[in-house]
Amino acid sequence: MIHRSLKPLRLQESFFLFGARGTGKTTLLRECFGKKKNCLWLDLLDLDLQDRFSRRPTELLDQIAADPKLEWVVIDEIQKVPKLLDIVHDQIERTGIKFALCGSSARKLKLKGVNLLAGRAFVYNLFPFTHEELGDFFDLDSALQFGTLPKLMHLESGDQKRSFLRAYALTYLNEEIWAEHLIRKLDPFRRFIEVCAQCNGEILNFTKISRDVGADVKTVQSYFKILEDTLVGILLDSYHQSIRKRQIMAPKFYLFDSGVKRAMERTLTVELLPNTYAYGKAFEHFVILEIIRQAHYLQNDFRFSYLKTKDGAEIDLIVERPGRPIALVEIKSTDKTNQKDTNTLERFLKSFPNAQAYCLSRDSITKKIGSVRTIFWSDGLREICQGK
Repeated sequence: MIHRSLKPLRLQESFFLFGARGTGKTTLLRECFGKKKNCLWLDLLDLDLQDRFSRRPTELLDQIAADPKLEWVVIDEIQKVPKLLDIVHDQIERTGIKFALCGSSARKLKLKGVNLLAGRAFVYNLFPFTHEELGDFFDLDSALQFGTLPKLMHLESGDQKRSFLRAYALTYLNEEIWAEHLIRKLDPFRRFIEVCAQCNGEILNFTKISRDVGADVKTVQSYFKILEDTLVGILLDSYHQSIRKRQIMAPKFYLFDSGVKRAMERTLTVELLPNTYAYGKAFEHFVILEIIRQAHYLQNDFRFSYLKTKDGAEIDLIVERPGRPIALVEIKSTDKTNQKDTNTLERFLKSFPNAQAYCLSRDSITKKIGSVRTIFWSDGLREICQGK
């Protein structure tokens, strides 16, 4: 069994566990609660159960009252019946019962105006496997080609993995978006999915995307918000010390998994070859996701952004680390770094005098070129996120 890095699930306090479909939320909860006594498990994917609670949410109180020794209630896919949160809130306030609430997004809960328990439950996100979680099972080229969703670990051939990822993209459209009534028309959103995958890692031009999709700018912006709220996408702000100015500048966008990205843009059959532009972009995408995932699991409150100047000079990732220097990160897929790979960072360091600059690559030899540390990507992740 592959153990997850989400350590805070120590069964001490009620919590929400959110994550995109297929990231292993239910598996993790079963690992935590499967052998635990005095636990009530409710799976709202069961349509009969979903219908009963939708008609009469107070039935949850009846089930709780039936077991005086009850300690935990696990509700999978809580967004299917948001009304249950009122009862959960009341039970947390009045009893010692704890709740584990799982779902693929908080968007539907927010749209229903549901109070997410006002701080009475911790909130965690679960992502596809990280390289550390996979350990000896990790293969970089496979991660770039197909991503790291847990289901892939049970598939052997490339054809099986491609079929799964195509089905995943359709399932997301049909079940996560259409069935949950997050949009009014599916066809523009279907076109948007392919376009946004092609925009992965790029600064978003909402006007151009709206023309390509055939929808107005506000609709396109709402589509990106849906991807973010369903944890399928990440918006990376442009760096500025003023929070107000951060929000004005166009963000970059990254899908949550490299394999899903390739499925959505229909490039799964295109082989990724080292020393090509596509390989470099996939490697940059993967490393940025790994840093964000690790920082979330460590709960270290990092803030992430990118920086691009008017003359085109760019920093792939800026990591603001409370109590530690800002990290400027350049990501190169080369297996032999040199001064050419660090020149841009060196220039930016004049504007960030106390920053630490890293060039993360596939070069296994750690070097110091000027003021920049060039370091193997996985070692760099640990140094940036954990300080070691």
